[in-house]
Amino acid sequence: MRPARALIDLAALRHNYRLARGLHGGRALAVVKANAYGHGAIACARALAAEADGFAVAFLDEALELRAAGITQPILLLEGVFDANELAEVTRLGLWTVVHHAMQIDMIEALPPGTAVHVWLKVNSGMNRAGFLPADADAAWRRLQACGKVAGITLMTHFARADEPQVLTTLDQVERFHTATAHLPGARSLANSGAILGWPQARRDWARPGILLYGADPMPDADNGLQPVMTLESAVMAVREIAPGEALGYGGRFVAERPTRVGLVAMGYADGYPRTVPDGTPVTVDGRPGRLIGRVSMDMLTIDLTDLVGTGVGSRVELWGRQVAVNRIAAAAGTIAYELLCNVKRVRFSYAG
Repeated sequence: MRPARALIDLAALRHNYRLARGLHGGRALAVVKANAYGHGAIACARALAAEADGFAVAFLDEALELRAAGITQPILLLEGVFDANELAEVTRLGLWTVVHHAMQIDMIEALPPGTAVHVWLKVNSGMNRAGFLPADADAAWRRLQACGKVAGITLMTHFARADEPQVLTTLDQVERFHTATAHLPGARSLANSGAILGWPQARRDWARPGILLYGADPMPDADNGLQPVMTLESAVMAVREIAPGEALGYGGRFVAERPTRVGLVAMGYADGYPRTVPDGTPVTVDGRPGRLIGRVSMDMLTIDLTDLVGTGVGSRVELWGRQVAVNRIAAAAGTIAYELLCNVKRVRFSYAG
């Protein structure tokens, strides 16, 4: 059996949820969109079901999957609905939905009498991606309240730069949101992962922890006590020696400067490991620090075993996890941990805890 696999530590997931909820101080929707950021939405939701206040997904199909798996807690659609048929499913299944533009209000107003849907009204406080402008928030709220088909309205916004503790944009957004909604009743939800960890001013009734649940700190230079949930690992499948001056792999990027013992590892970019990482990107081999050499290919990559005495075929290689932070690999690849975790595929998934 090919040794490439993703080990998912569900105890670490619960630890991170508890940390987020305790730090925030209010209720928290566990964000499990995009297949729980690549970790497996059903398994993660089931692991959190006994303590999560609810869940958040991107769109209806993701919520349907959770309901079919027996998840009964509130589930919020962060993108809202796309047509009236979806809104009918929202009401049938007792889902919650974000409303961020006027056509979604039109759909709610057209629902049959006696229908009640819980709405999260999104205010654009400065990200300028989705949501009603602050000047329009009052009118949107009043339309929803007047239609008689809304069970409750939670007011929300989303931050553009909460993962940058030195940038005051988040405080500006908090102020705009509060100014726009100060006279409106209802619970508030402001804090995403970065705001939960770094901006106490944004901690209100509902938090929406996402990436932090999976142990990838959105502020990589901080130590917030998060535990990595995914360990991406494989094993050495073959070993060869190359002489000084010999090139390795596609494009011959790595050229040996000394006799080099190369380990061939069953992991590539088709599994989700980034092709763009440079020579020297960290790995561990049987728990010892090592480095990647040569270009990552579709199914395989190569590592330097020269100084790792006793390693060879069958040696365990951690690509990221408890010993190699996924943020380090993301930085080496010029991307963010979110993308790496969401891209993991084709490997076997094993769950524990």
